[in-house]
This record gives sequence, C-alpha cells and structure tokens, in this order.
Amino acid sequence: MIRKAKDKDLRAISDLAKKTRQHMLSIGLHQWLGDYPNILHFKDDLKNDGLYVYETNHKIIASITILPENDPPYKVIDWEKDDSLVIHRLFVDPDNQKQGIGQALFEQAKTLTKQGYQSLKVDTHPDNHRMQALIQKMNFKYKGYIESINRLAYEWVCHDKEEV
Repeated sequence: MIRKAKDKDLRAISDLAKKTRQHMLSIGLHQWLGDYPNILHFKDDLKNDGLYVYETNHKIIASITILPENDPPYKVIDWEKDDSLVIHRLFVDPDNQKQGIGQALFEQAKTLTKQGYQSLKVDTHPDNHRMQALIQKMNFKYKGYIESINRLAYEWVCHDKEEV
C-alpha cells in the first residue's frame, strides 16, 4: 500500500535509504555518495508534504518524494512543460526489488500529476541502467543531460485523456 509518510516513519525511511545506498555501492553504482539521502532530506520532504512510502505487512519497503518544483539544475533542459511535479529519492528495499514496487510508485506520481500539473519530471545517474529502464517503461521521454549534477533528465507529459 502506498501512503503519505508520517513523522514516525522517518527513521525507517532513513535506515532503508542507507541500506539501499550500500547495495548500490556494492554493485558499482555511485549515484548516492556520503550520507545522501539522510533523515534531514526526508524531514524536509515530509514538511513539504511530498514524502510517500510503500508499506507491506506494516513494514516500509520503499519510498518516493514527489514535489512541485523545477530544480535550479533543471534550467539547462528544454522541457515541454513548466508546471510540473518532480520525483526525487525513489528507492526500494534491495530485498524487495523486481516486484513492481517502483512501477507502482511511478503510477502514484502520475496520478498526482493528473490532479493539476502538466508533466512529471525525473532524473537519474547515467550508470543507473535499471532506473533508466523503469523510467522508459513508464513512458517518459529523454530530455537531456544535466552536467552540473551528472544526471539524465526525463519527462512525462500529462494528457487529460491518457490512461496511466
């Protein structure tokens, strides 16, 4: 089940992010370095009403942040739309990957986008081929490379009659 995160979820989300970061490093993916993301990022996401969790059997096994914004590094991209939601910090417990959870989180973001926004944006590290495959599977279009943050940028444009 996907739901908005609560204060009491912050420690579990932060611990899961650390586990995911360690897994990424173990497979040679250097997308998240140092202690990013950490509990302070998630506190801000919660404060900004954009933090969601995927929970099963009363255990958080995934998280996503969905916020209305256009990050400053995004200004170098020729986006189709400006009134957009942006996906940040999407991760799934390594023990629960390849079960459609990431896809469900993208579907949640698309549903929120259809409630008043024109598009949904996301970026990922050039070496994160699994995330790139998921992004493309979810019908996002590649929009360009953001050199300042070493990320590939994608956009999904919301069409009123389009099925999610």
